[in-house]
Amino acid sequence: MVGNVTHQHIASFFLVGIPGLENVHCWIGVPVCLLFVLTLLGNSLILATIKLEPSLHQPMYFFLCMLATNDMCLASSAALKMLGIFWFDAHWIDFDACLTQMYFIHTLCIMESAILVAMAFDRFVAICIPLHYVSILTTSLVTKLGLVGLMRGMLMVLPCPLLIKRLPYYTKYVIPHVYCEHMAVVKLASANTLINRAYGISVALSVITVDLGLIATSYIKILQSVFRLSSQNARSKALGTCAAHVCTILVSYTPALFSFLSHRIGKKVPPSVHIIFASVYLLVPCAVNPVVYGVKTKQIRDRVIDLFFTYKKFNEK
Repeated sequence: MVGNVTHQHIASFFLVGIPGLENVHCWIGVPVCLLFVLTLLGNSLILATIKLEPSLHQPMYFFLCMLATNDMCLASSAALKMLGIFWFDAHWIDFDACLTQMYFIHTLCIMESAILVAMAFDRFVAICIPLHYVSILTTSLVTKLGLVGLMRGMLMVLPCPLLIKRLPYYTKYVIPHVYCEHMAVVKLASANTLINRAYGISVALSVITVDLGLIATSYIKILQSVFRLSSQNARSKALGTCAAHVCTILVSYTPALFSFLSHRIGKKVPPSVHIIFASVYLLVPCAVNPVVYGVKTKQIRDRVIDLFFTYKKFNEK
């Protein structure tokens, strides 16, 4: 009897949430919900503003539309299940549904990084070779860059659920996390997981190394071009166009770096801290990005203000 139970492949996982903080799950759900709502509203406003304003139909803003769409999808992939755990005690998740969530979250994270690289390339062309900006960054190239970023994420993450599917899961089904994170799922397998672990770390390192390297190279070239300008006003204007993108990079990569380091170096760090960092990494950039671009980008800021004033005047009539 025991042997039969032991060798029965589990059908679902139990997501704990944040271990040690179960008593305050309902309160933790409040900021998660606020971040999710802010993500949906802020990014929808960005998309609507760019769609309604013909002057914003430029490569830089097309990339911003990609980022906004990706952020809404990423936040939805993670936040809905988090809220289910925190507010409705919906801890159970089907095995295949767990792998699906894992696939989408990791694919969208890699896609986010690819979009940031494309936006850095956009700023590089705009500042370093402005006369060729229109001829280089055509609508066709922007579309191709977006598709390449999406395909890269999909293909890089695809082996993860496929490798997990071949593993036996017999006894362990409790995931001490708020969503189906790759390594958290791999650790529960009743077999050697060296290949899974090696592939997971190689994907993470390759994405971070390549993407941050390309972004750094772009900004080194940008700074070299800016400091060659004789006018202080021209320097300020050139750097000003990069401000929102730099803020987005910091907001996106800083929590990711802390989460990565806390897992590899912080052996004595409580599990709850790891999970909070992982949640911040997913939810905060998605909510903050539209705010950053709304504040730092004059064209978007002015258009949003115009939309609100027009709406207010229409209501007064």
